Amino acid sequence: MLKITWKQDLKWEVVISGSKNAILPVLWASLLLKWKVKLRQVPKIWDIFTFLGIIEKVWVKYKFSKDNKWEYLEIDSSDLKYKKLDFEEIEKIRWSVLLLSPFLYFFWKIDIPFPWWCLLWKRPIEAHINWLKSIWYKIKQSKQKISLRWKTSSWDIVLDACFWVTPTENLLIANVLREWITTIKCCAIEPHVINLIDFLRKAWAIIKIKYNHTIIIQGVKKLKNDFDFKIISDYIESWTYMIIAALCSKEYLTIKNARINDLYVFIQKMKEAWVKFRHIWNDTMRVYRADKLENISIQTNIFPWFPTDLQSPFAVLMTQAKWINKIHEVLFESRLNFLVELEKMWANIAIQNPHEWLIFGKSLLRWTDVTSWDLRAWAAMIVAWLIASGVTTVTNVEYIYRWYENFVEKLKNLGANIEKV
Repeated sequence: MLKITWKQDLKWEVVISGSKNAILPVLWASLLLKWKVKLRQVPKIWDIFTFLGIIEKVWVKYKFSKDNKWEYLEIDSSDLKYKKLDFEEIEKIRWSVLLLSPFLYFFWKIDIPFPWWCLLWKRPIEAHINWLKSIWYKIKQSKQKISLRWKTSSWDIVLDACFWVTPTENLLIANVLREWITTIKCCAIEPHVINLIDFLRKAWAIIKIKYNHTIIIQGVKKLKNDFDFKIISDYIESWTYMIIAALCSKEYLTIKNARINDLYVFIQKMKEAWVKFRHIWNDTMRVYRADKLENISIQTNIFPWFPTDLQSPFAVLMTQAKWINKIHEVLFESRLNFLVELEKMWANIAIQNPHEWLIFGKSLLRWTDVTSWDLRAWAAMIVAWLIASGVTTVTNVEYIYRWYENFVEKLKNLGANIEKV
């Protein structure tokens, strides 16, 4: 449990951690190397340690080390062996579907349970299964597990990724060692997908990206190993701290490792709300407190448009803006449900339909005990509690440790009145 006491006047600087969305597919892809690789800027969060526990049981070794400059995670998959997977652990994270590609390449078979799904919606595993069928894997499904067998096809193929992130990543990992040309249309191009492509290219994979969301893979016989690679920082975490700076800083917060090039749409929306910024140098940005926020409307969409992962904390910013603010969520039908928790804190909110909500400002948020609907909503509620009057107690704290590295500790270093109870 956490206890948060109003009022907050945050200051100093925060360093953004490595991206969870980037590191997990890179970790799966590292199994294809069948040797050592060093990964830098790896966030130490719950999902990462769950993954490491899974691969440790199939004879993959890992260790966290530090050289003169960097801390890194070393993965050694040279002894990778086929073994019945730990279903209980795999069911905990939906990213476990990315195990399909490396296991099928080396062992031509895998039995895997249906992964755990988040509360937003059930992400269909059929997408992954159908594309693997397209390259001739044979699949059997039961209520508890999926069994895949055989080997890939021996000709050029064209696939459609439907702009979905995890299936795009799975198709990349599945086809870099298939010695034919694979064309994937309608791909996701989020920064973490590009980071996976950069990793595979450094391992000598031949991958081309075209302007129309098309990826072309020329399969190779073997990938390079024994190199180091840097995981990108988490642009979603950057945006979260920008909102915190606008609402809670005494004057401003300095945000390092911010991935500014990935922030264009978000920064434009913040500017529309009259939040002021200053680009210091490289990926360091200064964000100033905004006591007078203009009303604003957002519509979520695939990258590079406004991300669905940010509409939850942005909704808290809207409660402090004047007049009428609007959220149009086009991707997840349940993502706006968390707004009922803001209503409990006396935010003035109206439902137009399941995908569109109005937020009327400016609201003086008041403390109360609330819950969290999903991982991003949990971060949004932390932001709301930071600006709410009174003392707030927070349960379900395990959510935040799945995504944000040292989130509570970073807030305390900025001067937040927050403590573990």
